Amino acid sequence: MSVLPNVNRLTSLRNIFTFFNCVSTETLPSKTEDGAELSASQRGPNEKFQPESLQAKVTGSSLEASNPFSDLVLSGRKSRNYDVHDQNKMVFHWSCGVCWSLWNVCTGKGQINTVQQDLTIVPSCLPPPNSFISIRLTVSAPGKKNSTAEKCLIFTKKGKKGMDVRCKSNCDPINPSENVTLTVSCQECKNSIKYNWYRVNPPKSQINLPPVCKIKQQNTALEELVLMKENTDILILGKEDLAKFAPTVKMRAVGISGDGYYKYNDYVVSLMPPLPVPSCNISPEEGSAVSTKFSIKCTLSCTSKSSCRSSGLTYCFFVKPDVPLHCGPEPILPPTYLPLGDSKNDDQLNITVTVRDGMGSATSVVTTATVRAFSNIKENKDLATLLSEQLMETANSSSIIQLFESVSSMLNQDDLEGNPDELSLIDKKQLRETMLSNLSLVEVSSLHRVLEISDVLKQLTNWSNELTSTSQLQASATLQNVGISLLTEGNKDPEKRMVATKNIFNVVNNVLEALVENDEEDSMAADTQRMVSEMLLDTINHLQIVALNEAIADEEPILMTMPSVRMYLQRLPADSVEGDSIVISDPAAASFTLPALPSLSSSNGMDTVDVRMVSFSVNPFMWTGKNEVSGAVSGLVLTSSNGTVHLVSNLSEDIEIMLPRSDVTQENWAEFKLENSLTTMQVNVTSDSGTLGFYLEAEQSVPLFLYLGYANEPNESSFLVSTQLPNSEYTGAARYTWLIPLAELMYGVGIYYLAVRPVPDLNSSQLMNQTMAFTSFVSQCVYWDEVNTNWNSSGCRVGPLTTPSNTQCLCNHLTFFSTSFFVMPNAVDVSKTVELFATFVDNPIVVTTVACIFALYILAVVWARRKDKQDVTKVKITLLADNDPFAQYRYLVTVFTGHRRGAATTSKVTITLYGSEGESDPHFLTDLEKPTFERGGVDGYLLTTLFPLGDLQSIRLWHDNSGSNPSWYVNRVTVLDLETDQRWSFLCNSWLAIDVGDCLLDKVFPVATELDLKRFSNLFFMKTAKDFRDGHIWYSVLNRPPRSPFTRVQRVSCCFSLLLCTMLTSIIFWGVPKDPAQQKMDLGKIEFTWQEVVIGFESSLLMFPINLLIVQIFRNIQPRAKGMQEKKQGKHGRISPSLPTPPPSLQTCSLTPEAVIKDIQRIANSLTKMLKSPHPTLDKDLKKTTDINKLLALVENIIREQNKVDCEFYHEDHKKVDTLVLNLGSVELQEHVTGFNSDKSVIDKQRRSDYNRHLYLQLQRVENELGFLGSSKFESPLSYTQAVQRVQHMRDLLENVNCCSNSVSERFSPIPSLSGDNKKGHCFNGLPWWFVFIGWALVAATSGVSAFFTMLYGLHYGKDSSIKWLISMAISFFESILITQPLKVLGFAAFFALVLKKVEPEDDGESSIVNPFSTSVGDPSVLLAARRDSSSNIYQPPPLKEVEHMKKNSIKEQKVFGLIREILAYLGFLWMLLLVAYGQRDPNSYYLNKAIGNSFTSGLDDILSYNDFFKWANSTFISNLFGFYPGFVTDGNSKLVGSARIRQLRIKKNSCRIAAKLRSSIGECHGQYSLDNEDMSFYGLHWNMTATQNSSDLDYIWQYQSQSELRSYPIWGKLGMYRGGGYIAELGTYAKDAHRILQYIFDNSWLDTYTRAIFVEFTVYNANVNLFCIATLILESNAIGAFFTHADLQSIRLYQYTDRLHIFVVAAEVAYFLFLIYYMVIQGKLLKEQKWKYFQSKWNLLEAAIIMISWSALSIFIKRTILGKRDIEYYHNHRTGFVSFYETAMADAVMGYLIAFLVLLATIKLWHLLRLNPKLNMITSTLRKAWGDISGFLSVILIMFLAYSIAMNLMFGWSMPSYKTIFDAAETMVSLQLGIFNYEEVLDYNPILGSFLIGSCIIFMTFVVLNLFISVILVAFSEEQKNYKASEEEEIVDLMLLKVCSFLGIKSKKDSSQSDG
Repeated sequence: MSVLPNVNRLTSLRNIFTFFNCVSTETLPSKTEDGAELSASQRGPNEKFQPESLQAKVTGSSLEASNPFSDLVLSGRKSRNYDVHDQNKMVFHWSCGVCWSLWNVCTGKGQINTVQQDLTIVPSCLPPPNSFISIRLTVSAPGKKNSTAEKCLIFTKKGKKGMDVRCKSNCDPINPSENVTLTVSCQECKNSIKYNWYRVNPPKSQINLPPVCKIKQQNTALEELVLMKENTDILILGKEDLAKFAPTVKMRAVGISGDGYYKYNDYVVSLMPPLPVPSCNISPEEGSAVSTKFSIKCTLSCTSKSSCRSSGLTYCFFVKPDVPLHCGPEPILPPTYLPLGDSKNDDQLNITVTVRDGMGSATSVVTTATVRAFSNIKENKDLATLLSEQLMETANSSSIIQLFESVSSMLNQDDLEGNPDELSLIDKKQLRETMLSNLSLVEVSSLHRVLEISDVLKQLTNWSNELTSTSQLQASATLQNVGISLLTEGNKDPEKRMVATKNIFNVVNNVLEALVENDEEDSMAADTQRMVSEMLLDTINHLQIVALNEAIADEEPILMTMPSVRMYLQRLPADSVEGDSIVISDPAAASFTLPALPSLSSSNGMDTVDVRMVSFSVNPFMWTGKNEVSGAVSGLVLTSSNGTVHLVSNLSEDIEIMLPRSDVTQENWAEFKLENSLTTMQVNVTSDSGTLGFYLEAEQSVPLFLYLGYANEPNESSFLVSTQLPNSEYTGAARYTWLIPLAELMYGVGIYYLAVRPVPDLNSSQLMNQTMAFTSFVSQCVYWDEVNTNWNSSGCRVGPLTTPSNTQCLCNHLTFFSTSFFVMPNAVDVSKTVELFATFVDNPIVVTTVACIFALYILAVVWARRKDKQDVTKVKITLLADNDPFAQYRYLVTVFTGHRRGAATTSKVTITLYGSEGESDPHFLTDLEKPTFERGGVDGYLLTTLFPLGDLQSIRLWHDNSGSNPSWYVNRVTVLDLETDQRWSFLCNSWLAIDVGDCLLDKVFPVATELDLKRFSNLFFMKTAKDFRDGHIWYSVLNRPPRSPFTRVQRVSCCFSLLLCTMLTSIIFWGVPKDPAQQKMDLGKIEFTWQEVVIGFESSLLMFPINLLIVQIFRNIQPRAKGMQEKKQGKHGRISPSLPTPPPSLQTCSLTPEAVIKDIQRIANSLTKMLKSPHPTLDKDLKKTTDINKLLALVENIIREQNKVDCEFYHEDHKKVDTLVLNLGSVELQEHVTGFNSDKSVIDKQRRSDYNRHLYLQLQRVENELGFLGSSKFESPLSYTQAVQRVQHMRDLLENVNCCSNSVSERFSPIPSLSGDNKKGHCFNGLPWWFVFIGWALVAATSGVSAFFTMLYGLHYGKDSSIKWLISMAISFFESILITQPLKVLGFAAFFALVLKKVEPEDDGESSIVNPFSTSVGDPSVLLAARRDSSSNIYQPPPLKEVEHMKKNSIKEQKVFGLIREILAYLGFLWMLLLVAYGQRDPNSYYLNKAIGNSFTSGLDDILSYNDFFKWANSTFISNLFGFYPGFVTDGNSKLVGSARIRQLRIKKNSCRIAAKLRSSIGECHGQYSLDNEDMSFYGLHWNMTATQNSSDLDYIWQYQSQSELRSYPIWGKLGMYRGGGYIAELGTYAKDAHRILQYIFDNSWLDTYTRAIFVEFTVYNANVNLFCIATLILESNAIGAFFTHADLQSIRLYQYTDRLHIFVVAAEVAYFLFLIYYMVIQGKLLKEQKWKYFQSKWNLLEAAIIMISWSALSIFIKRTILGKRDIEYYHNHRTGFVSFYETAMADAVMGYLIAFLVLLATIKLWHLLRLNPKLNMITSTLRKAWGDISGFLSVILIMFLAYSIAMNLMFGWSMPSYKTIFDAAETMVSLQLGIFNYEEVLDYNPILGSFLIGSCIIFMTFVVLNLFISVILVAFSEEQKNYKASEEEEIVDLMLLKVCSFLGIKSKKDSSQSDG
């Protein structure tokens, strides 16, 4: 006998745990108002919990359901006294919070003891059912603060509906003057029943609940019960009761059994007349499913005993009890598909129609239709084709659902043999798949829709063997969506919610069975199985939430049972699982027995516990592998009410789970006769895990010995293990079951032998004919491990009560638990690389993506390489060409251009430095080899001076405003003293422009202090700009710092490597199963789990270090040396010796005495700038002196004079000295230094040394010049000799004065000593150059490995999963680049600026100076170098007059461009407006209206009576309405939409008064129509109000229908305005029906003398021109009886975009509203600027009107679109009825009017745009000037015009149509002025008066008044023409014309005149 492993499993279901971990957890307070402890989450981080001395606590939850007919016991035993020395001195007092009447009565009688620890309330003191109360417990102790706890109770427990209440006497109808007798009985009740009667009052408003009992509104809005009578099954309601509670009263009979269970039922006693039973007709009465649409129309017949309320009724049509086909206020079931009829009853289908009113009364009737099966032969098409056609035509969701119901009813019928229409299994599968696919697209928008979809899903999945894998997937997805919708919509109607929940649960069962069956038959993909399984489990989770949404603790459990899945739900108080056991049992499912679970409420703050159990009889995890487990799959979880999972793990006592075995068969059973000897059986053990079980079944209890042996048969002395049965500790089958854990069998798998023998002392009579049955089995308890997606047995074992039919599992947890820190990524088999890449054709997604990334990388590298070459030119430091050749003191000036739009400049920029010791010459900042001052650019310049300037105090910047883009935004400037390494920053942040900012071209910027540099704005901007350009690895590729050694190619490569690494880390962890045991951590709205944190940490560990290493290698590599390195000189290295081409401001120089004199003058001028108090005549002497010896003598005298003042140089203490003081800084003549500290003395000494050196060098160069010239160049050799001697003498003087120096050679060395011996050398700390190869190797390695494994994982996952991963990866990637990283940069910059406040060093290119700026003293090239021309304009700031002139020109140009922009913008706006206007109108509308009018209005004007109307209707109208082509009118071009209808409006009888003398002869008077006289009554046949209805389908024509019911609108006619309601007759969609209806209304005098207006209404659609034509033919009748006919035709386009040009129309509409937003911004700025003055300009008001009308037109357009869709949908649902498009047509008309006014106003605005034209401007001025006179004449004209109009109307209005009204007369008088007048009719009527009136009107109005009016305008125009002066605007126009002409290359007249002149 073989024993196969038959494994039962315990699982914690995926969706239960995973989903509830996803619900937002809510930390419950552990110290509430009842004194409970606060949770740790509500205490502060450093706050320790200090409990109160007393804590009151009532057992159970704060809100529970209770039984109103059983003892209520509440306990305060859990109250605590935290003072251990005073534990027992607590006093308890009970009181009521929300009280009831019996509380005070029972406490007064002593029936309720309120001062004990436990409170017991007997049923007689409890409130009635459905009551809500609260009870408080107050605990007190001497000397301590009292503590109070409160508990809320709802008395609804153990109550079910299910008794029979009947009326015995005075029933329907009820006589209010007699008593009503009600009786109750319960046939199903077995025990004795006690009956109570209650009166049910409607729910009260919201109860003011105590804070501890906050629950949902639904739970508190309970019906109130008032006890009427006890312990009787008869209730008599007296007439007084009936009168008191009229008109309706609900009575409830409650039957109570002895054990506290009770049943109830309600009976409504209504004094209202009952609703009449409706009369319903179904059309057609017979049809077939799918192909026939049935409709039902009902009417209510009013009788004397019934109510005839036709309004406020709801009609519902049911085929099934819970899901209506349709509900609504109309007694009509729209055409719909019906399911198949009952085949046993001749295909009859019963449809129940129920009618309800607002008072709760209801009536119903059953109508029957014959719905036969669809026949392929009759329909000449198969069911699939018909279904496809119906789906194409059906757009309504309800219709689609009803269609699927109808098809499902055919698919679910039993197959009949020989049926020719029987579908094959493949066809049925295909049909179900098609319907499920389409059903998944239906939008779930309401609870009713949820109910419909769930019901049709139940039908579609009824046969599991007909569900394909695609069907299962679609059904599961729809289930998931419906479940989610049920969560949001389920709070509206609890009954519907539970019906939908049960239906969905049924569908889950069906799909699950199909999943298992298909797994056995088909090879469904594991991914598909997994998706279906997960969606089903998610749906179950949603159902659990919905079912427990309003549950109350201790209510009856919710049990849902299906063949393959069962669900048990209950909400319990948390106390009930603390110290007690919970036993949950379902015989067909699993049962759980939980031990005492400590600290459920105290540790987790749980007040209630939701118990959720799901049991499957099939395996929902089939996708893991077949035959892995068998038996039931069950899961249990404990949660709080908000979904927080209570983790139950590592318990000291096991949880007991009993799992039934569904696969127990008799095949493995063996029988044997029991004898006194050993009976041996062979057992083949094939598994080494689990528990081996032997079960023996005996006819009677017999004690047995059992022996187990391996390989050999055992006996009493040789065996492995033995036992004795039965086991007295157990009962049932467990007594004869022997369980052996396989782990205890040392031999493992193999052949074992079991020997059985009875106990030796057994009597032989007991063994006689004793037959034993034997079986063996292997059981194992496992649970589903979501992390590893497999079955795991950790923590579970098989229990001793296991039998062949049930497995007892003992586990120490309810859910999975995990101690692993790291999450293992998904695995991929590298050895299968070839096989995986062979699937490329089927799954090319990831491989193609990686290949595209490589291709993009190559292109990016090519681009980056080119940009790197361009960056090289931006790196160098520019040596200014206008530096003085003798100037040796170096400053590095770095200029930072801003990032604003238009910040770059093409102007010539000049700078001047101002220091404490003097100022520099102006220097022109330019470089001919590279572009300068670009937007965001950094430009470095080397500027030299003759002497140090000391501490810089300011700089001066200006430019000449030249070039195409002269405006310049300078961000900041830094100046570095290359000799002292001192740096100054100047924060400019200003525009140098004439049209932006301060409108200045010349500005002085002070040096920035440390406080300025550390301001937040400066630090934040600098840090942000630097991090974006250098730190943001992606953005820096586009805009890297040019001086950074980290090239663009390297940055692109790092991005490439980073992207591939990110893809790899993303794909290896993508789809890793989440551990549902982990709690969610939340930070506000941000939720995450520990597993997600770990995955993020592991991903960072995998990708961050290597990519950081690559970036740091590239950033810190030293540049590679090329050739022999030159020895560095000076701290800052060298600069390129090649100088740029000198600009025009430089003059070439040949060495002459005059040039030497100019050099000496420059030295003297530089010294003069350093004087603090120069002599007044010193500058003049320097400029006038041309003798070299006098000039040298002047310089020497300055030094000698300085030496005479005790060798002191000037400082602050000598400001009051009047003598000439020269502070050279290099001549040390000062002996007394007072008031300076030691640091300043050192600085001054250093500065004096620098001055010494540079002055000495200048004098030495002058001496060299003189030596180079020689005496021959001078006029007098003596003069030359004296000059040389004076220069040498001054050098000697400097050497003697500087007594502090060590040696002359060191102090006056011509080359500054900047070696590392004296100053700190500049060193570059970085990596060796060859590290670049390591960086590139790492890039290649990381990119290659990441790309390879990414492709491998992508091929491994499959195509669908790869697409999902790729989408999620792309979204996260772009989110990181565009959002996360920029926010990170901004956040770090803000932190840096606010907290650190550290000024980072500037990258000013100091290190790029590569050659020393020094030349030999005697170098002739320097002596002959070009000198700058200081008189050049470039070194002079622009004059103020010139700047003002430029400003004016700039303003004019701005106005010109603004005018051009305004004109072009408005022309574009007007063009778009015209496109939109004509895009909404179709020229074919006129022709369509004309065609329809010609067809239907023929003979309409000839109608003189109602007989004529009927003749016209039967001939012209009907023949054109129903043309030759069915469904089309006239010639077949236009389709009739719906049906036509005739609507009439009537007046009331006696609507006018008859003269008293004529009343005897005239019986009645028929007045004119008015809104007050309109008749709106309900009539019968022949307008008889007393006539009864004959249930005809035309009874409705005698009943008035309101405007809203007809979906109509008021209409203006020729005689007045008519309401949209009336009496209607619909003509149907066939000519035969139309003739029948016309004949009916003609025979029954439907039109009579009371009819005042007839409207013939219909709508046609012409697909050729895509237009709907709404036609209304109007016949009006006045009180005289004459007919006035006219036709109102309006064509509209409801399908807006069907032609090829629709994209242009849409683009024009979008462009128009973009223009509109642009004008709104402009007008908003004007309004903000002008405030109330804005409304004084008529042009501003015109703009505002255009904007408002445009938005109004947009709103009307949207409304028209919505209404059009609504009407078209209504037509699709009511194809045979009249479809009203009136509201849509009105919206279209309003929109047309708005667009017309819009075009009018927009065209008028052209006048404003042409205001600059001189002629138009003159006309405007003329009208403005003459307006006073014009207004006076207009008044006179209006008065005379009105006078003549009234006179003509009074004289001729009664006989001539041209004057019949005052408006017609006014129109005729206007025509008279225009010469359009019919003189003959006036003269024929009255020649004298007619001639007089016409003649006087012509004389006074035409000859006098109008001529004077024109004269006034002409005089004003001539005066304006004489005094006209050209304005500035005309100059702007001329300038604009010049610009346009020059742009077009046209020579303007002005240019021609200037050239001629």
